[in-house]
Amino acid sequence: MDLRFLIRDIPDFPKPGIFFRDITTLLRDPVGLRYTIDCLAQKFTAAGLNADYVIGIESRGFIIGAPLAYKLQTGFVPVRKPGKLPSLVYSVEYELEYGTDRLEVHQDALEPRSRVLIVDDLIATGGTASATAKLMKQIGCELVGFGFVIELQDLQGRKQLPDVPIVTLVEY
Repeated sequence: MDLRFLIRDIPDFPKPGIFFRDITTLLRDPVGLRYTIDCLAQKFTAAGLNADYVIGIESRGFIIGAPLAYKLQTGFVPVRKPGKLPSLVYSVEYELEYGTDRLEVHQDALEPRSRVLIVDDLIATGGTASATAKLMKQIGCELVGFGFVIELQDLQGRKQLPDVPIVTLVEY
């Protein structure tokens, strides 16, 4: 199945010059959604990427991560933007094109040495995924890999990531 036919292209969103790859059209398609989750799970399993937890990056990483965790029979842990989690958190600040941002995870969400797989809908520059990897390292987790539905290859985001397997389904 070619997922490109289920991904909507929106020019000039969220600002002029950006070509947004919208997965909401993929998510509403029952066959496409099932194929996406099954394909990611199969690729992780075939690569021997056994994890204790799938880590989903806010917010579209939640949509992919939770059913993937179910399929892989692991736990699911969300990584959130500041102020969204109600208990004590670990946090990491990272650079954006214009400024900084922060990601957080509950301090009791993961045990040190947990094997984690980080997922999101898309990798562009790699900043958010790289920050999530640093957050996992701060906790003492073992990062076994990354998974993305879409990779924007021209932005070379994988160069920002640690040297672990990276699974993607669609490259632009």
